[in-house]
Amino acid sequence: MKHLLVIRLSAMGDVAMTVPVIRALVQQHPEVRVTVLSRPFFKPFFENIDHVQFFEVDVKGRHKGLFGIYRLYRELQKLSIDGIADLHNVLRSKILRTFFKLSGTTVAYIDKGRAEKKALTRAENKVFLPVKSMIERHVDTFMQLGFSIDISQVYFPEKQPLTSHILQIVGTKDDFQWIGVAPFAQYDTKVYPYDLMAKTIELLAKDISKKIFLFGGGAEEIKKLNQLQQNYENVYVVAGKLNFSQELLLIQHLDIMLSMDSGNAHIAAMYGIKVVTLWGHTHPYAGFVPFGQPLSHCITADRTRYPKLPTSVYGNKMIDGYQDVMRTIDPSIIVNKINDIV
Repeated sequence: MKHLLVIRLSAMGDVAMTVPVIRALVQQHPEVRVTVLSRPFFKPFFENIDHVQFFEVDVKGRHKGLFGIYRLYRELQKLSIDGIADLHNVLRSKILRTFFKLSGTTVAYIDKGRAEKKALTRAENKVFLPVKSMIERHVDTFMQLGFSIDISQVYFPEKQPLTSHILQIVGTKDDFQWIGVAPFAQYDTKVYPYDLMAKTIELLAKDISKKIFLFGGGAEEIKKLNQLQQNYENVYVVAGKLNFSQELLLIQHLDIMLSMDSGNAHIAAMYGIKVVTLWGHTHPYAGFVPFGQPLSHCITADRTRYPKLPTSVYGNKMIDGYQDVMRTIDPSIIVNKINDIV
């Protein structure tokens, strides 16, 4: 096989988790070309990776519905695809890969380990053991196509220089430690309480050798970030001031990222940046530890007080009486962890 199609349509963190694996694949198998099929927003993730091109899927337009998926198949057929790695394994990708399989193309798809994850997150008879990580599951999928990947040997790209526009907002690095903070997530169960995050930023900002950059998106989040900034001279709100590609460029220059169990953690990790993650109703045992990060960088809520944790894989389930699980994480624990790492 010389040309692989990799399917991963969403969400942001899940797409970002494919990047180190694909990077390792083309580094260790330079004869292989890869076309990544995903939503247009994620195209910057794959720029500047040799032998990797991007194909935009239009799920709300020309690729909508069964006929749209067939149209997508016909468009992709022109690329002379030799093998399919379906890293999403949802209805849309199943239909698409079936079209390819019927035409004789070799197909592999990810095993998401739903049974093991259900056992980990159920309230009764919980099996509190780590399941296979999503990174390992990606590697297993490529193994089905005959490609072994050693993810410990992935080489990250050189940092691209910051543009004048970014430097105008954040200043030069000099001898500062650059710390990114992404305090939001898709579900409230994964978001560190606002007052505790404010205290965390206050403690970090006391060290004038640090610059803290606040990431987010949308008017409501930007409003909260501006409140968290609190006129500290070394705290900068970059949300709303940089576009997505510029944020990605800035992240490459961070010394560390503090994030919820969310997409920003995986984005930083795909560039080889150290990441500290906070976990509320979810847990790193479910397989979503950011790439290359040890478990010691994952700060979890207290399961002694809340033994039913984790309650879900994605944070979309709330149990009565568990609203304050993240309050068991003290800001000093977070700040000490960051200081120990950087």
